[in-house]
Parts: sequence; C-alpha cells; structure tokens
Amino acid sequence: MNVRRRSAAALAAIAVIGAAAPAVAADPSPSPSALAKADGTAGLYGTSDPTYDGVWRQSLALLAQDAVGVEPPAQAVGWLTRQQCADGAFAPFRADTAKPCDAKTAVDTNSTAAAVQALAALGGHDAATGKALTWLKSVQNKDGGWGYTPGGPSDANSTSVVIGALTAAGEKPEQVTKGGKSPYDALLAFALPCEGDGKGAFAFQPDEKGKLSANADATAAGVLGALGKGLVTGPGKAADAECAGSGKPTRQEAAAGGAAYLSQAVAKTGHLTSALAGAADQPDYGNTADAVVALAAQGGAERAAKPLRWLEENAATWAKQSGPAAWAQLILAAHATGTDPRAFGGTDLVARLQATGPDVPTASVTVSATTASGDEEKDKEKKEEDGGLGVWWFVGVCLVAGIGIGFLFSGRNRKQQP
Repeated sequence: MNVRRRSAAALAAIAVIGAAAPAVAADPSPSPSALAKADGTAGLYGTSDPTYDGVWRQSLALLAQDAVGVEPPAQAVGWLTRQQCADGAFAPFRADTAKPCDAKTAVDTNSTAAAVQALAALGGHDAATGKALTWLKSVQNKDGGWGYTPGGPSDANSTSVVIGALTAAGEKPEQVTKGGKSPYDALLAFALPCEGDGKGAFAFQPDEKGKLSANADATAAGVLGALGKGLVTGPGKAADAECAGSGKPTRQEAAAGGAAYLSQAVAKTGHLTSALAGAADQPDYGNTADAVVALAAQGGAERAAKPLRWLEENAATWAKQSGPAAWAQLILAAHATGTDPRAFGGTDLVARLQATGPDVPTASVTVSATTASGDEEKDKEKKEEDGGLGVWWFVGVCLVAGIGIGFLFSGRNRKQQP
C-alpha cells in the first residue's frame, strides 16, 4: 500500500527518488489556497499540493468510499480518469490534462496501479483500466516485477501494488510473465529467510551488495502481494503466522512469514515506528494502518486487533493533519477488520474523508458534538506534546517536497526500520 503515502500518498516514491529533494525543495510548493484556484484541481480530494501524490490520494479516497458503500462524487471520478495519458499510464498529477503526455511526463507504476484498482472497483471504466494494464505489462521487468519508474529496478512495494491492480481487473498475476518470470517470482525474491535478523520480512530492494534488509512498509505490501490481494481486502481466514520452510518460500509461506514479522513488530507498543535521522523514533501511523490490513488479510481480524486498537486511540489527529489519503487508509484498515469506520475511536472516518472532497452535501459531513469534542481534546494534547502541528506535519511537508507511500503514502519512508 505510507503517505504512502506521502500527504500519505506522496510518500510512495520516497525510497526511489528521494535524492531529488534538494532540487524540488528549492522551488517551494504553492499554498493550498493557491492550488484550490489553479487549473487541474477541481474534483481532487484535499487541498495540499498534488504534484507528487494526486492520483494516489484520489485513488485511495475513491477506494475507501466504495469499500463502505458510499458513491463518490462524479466530479472526483472524472478528475481521476482525466489524469490518464493516451498510452494508459498515470503520472502523480497533471495540471493541464488537455495537453498530451510526452517524454517529460513523469508517469509511474504506483499511480497507474492504484488508479486501476479504484476504477475497477467503481466499475464502468474497462477501457481506461484496460489501457492502464497494457501499459503496466509493457514496462514489466525481466524478473517479473516492477519498479516505481518504468524500467527502474523492481521493488516489493511497486510489484505488490501492480499485483493488486491485475487482480482487481480480473487477471491472474501468475500468468502475466516477462522472460518466463511472473510478478510472484519477483516478489518472493524480496522475502527474507526464516532465520537471522528480520526473519520472514520483505525487503524493499536489495542493497548495493545484494543484501536484503527487513522493511515494515515493504512487508505489509508484500503480504498483500503474496496473497494476490489489492489495497482493499476484508478479513481473511485464520492461518498460521509463522516463518517456516527453507529456500525459496511459497506464496503462502512468504505471507505467513511477513505477518509473523509484523505481529512481532507491533507486539510491544501496538504500532510501527519510523526512525528519522537526528530525531527520536516516532509512531508510524500510515505503515501501522497498512500492517493492520496485511495482518487481517493473512490471518483474520483478531491478528490485527492490537494495532487496530492503537489506531483507534491515536490516529485521528495524524489523519486530520495529513489529509484524505490518511483518512482513507484508516477506513481501509477498519474495513479489513470488519470494524465500523463511522465509529472509529469516536470518529466518523467516512464523514471526515467526505469533508475533504468536492461537492459535499452539508448533511453528509456533519460530525456529532461528542466526536468533535473528543477530537479537539486529542488535538490539544497532541499540540502540547509536539508544539503546534507537530513533527509529522513537518515531516510530511519535507517528504512531499522531496519525492514522491501506497504503498504507499502515509508519512513514512520505506527504507526506515520499524
């Protein structure tokens, strides 16, 4: 699925093109008020700069609404479909969709795969999803996987989100091959063995020496990918969550190993953490939400109970600061566990998400006095702890300035350890 996100969504590409941060940071993003008036944002969820996360953000919002039986506004769906290039690919954001995409248009696999999942869920967009899948297949790597950018080295997150797109569109990922390799072949190559540090986890990518290092975000994505599932899933059947076997794992063994790793990572505090250079470890809300989805998908709602409870008690302030992709991630976590997203720790997640979108009837976003009061009290406590908007707002701004999640998009860095 951080950010992200990554906004939760913008963080999907941080591990891939984070080195571009200085160049982007030198050209400050326009203010939300300026963006609201600019061409290209009518129909978009949220008011923050969509340059790096627009399509991902929108796709998560549409998926979350569809998952809970809410029909998204036609304007929002139209915004997403207009973002598609003629060859089927999606870039994170195109301000002028009347201008054809060209070689300078920064299309990517994550935005494209997320859009496929959203449009497939809504139905009636077969032409758009078909073109997107054709493009995704055209940029599949020889190892069977995908990188964030076309032709870039395969990574666990990108490969997993494309697997989800293939499944959502009714295709069988194991039959989508390149050089005799399927997406599952590529994904399982990122699974760590059942011994040593990080046993059972997934790595984002091998390092320069070919070594695999455990990564919580990649693990959450890898569990869903190994199960052949997308960003939206319900509780799975109870299954073992142990890292077992030797050599190359089966898909089921890899998913179980990944779930075991995530379970251990959240066992003490209920959440994953993100280590930032020069700063104390911080709770990683977006990756924790992704972990809830993965744990529930692999072994049922009970396996995700502890991190879900932590999110219910702590995540509203983060989502309020982070925007629509964060609200959507929490909705998807609730949906994966069979939890009511309209009563999530005293917060109506659905109403909060709808309030960030276009053409919202006043009645549909009314929040009870009790809920509002509870959120205000949590906000007050959070501000006292962090000083105003807090470190996560600052981190989010820096990350949006520096990249590009799903998986992505959540105020998270794929290469950080839990």
